[in-house]
Amino acid sequence: MREIIRAALHGLIVSGLGLAPVLTLPGVAAAQPRPPAALQETMDIGDEPGRVSTEEVSITEGPYARQMVLFRSNEAPGTVVIHSAERFLYVVQGNGRALRYGIGVGREGFTWSGQVQVSRKAEWPDWRPPPEMLQRQPYLPRFMAGGPGNPMGSRALYLGSTVFRIHGTNQPETIGQAISSGCFRLANGDIADLYERVPLGTKVVIRHKATL
Repeated sequence: MREIIRAALHGLIVSGLGLAPVLTLPGVAAAQPRPPAALQETMDIGDEPGRVSTEEVSITEGPYARQMVLFRSNEAPGTVVIHSAERFLYVVQGNGRALRYGIGVGREGFTWSGQVQVSRKAEWPDWRPPPEMLQRQPYLPRFMAGGPGNPMGSRALYLGSTVFRIHGTNQPETIGQAISSGCFRLANGDIADLYERVPLGTKVVIRHKATL
């Protein structure tokens, strides 16, 4: 019964959202329209708010496990580079290497590219579903404080003046999938690791795929 309900709710979400055009954000994406303030805190939602996934959860096996890899890039060490099509986030280390994390990305119609900076960092961010989402999913809580069951996960890196973030998730099994509304999600253990490596002002480059 639970799976039937989840499938039905997923159908409501998809039919309610429709498909949006692919966003291309040159520079800091100043042209990106800003939705209502409430939506800025909730562009990304897990299917199961309240489901508990602890901070220690990391991807430890397979291609999406955090690992050092060979990486060709002209970006300076410390730069974060995201390749959406590959479902990978890289922290450039220099000398042809990068630390790679598996990520979840925007679903069809919600992908974007551009260059931004980390403008804010938050531990265990709160979650507020906007009115539009509550209309589609009235069972959702009106507010969820940061914690292990929060869809935003254990950490969040806010991307410039956009509504998008790099954040954790209470559904680590969604890593490697195109499932979000434009944010980039990592397992909670991985976003906690990334959070400590990435200071405010870090350059973040979002691409569909590698260019070199």
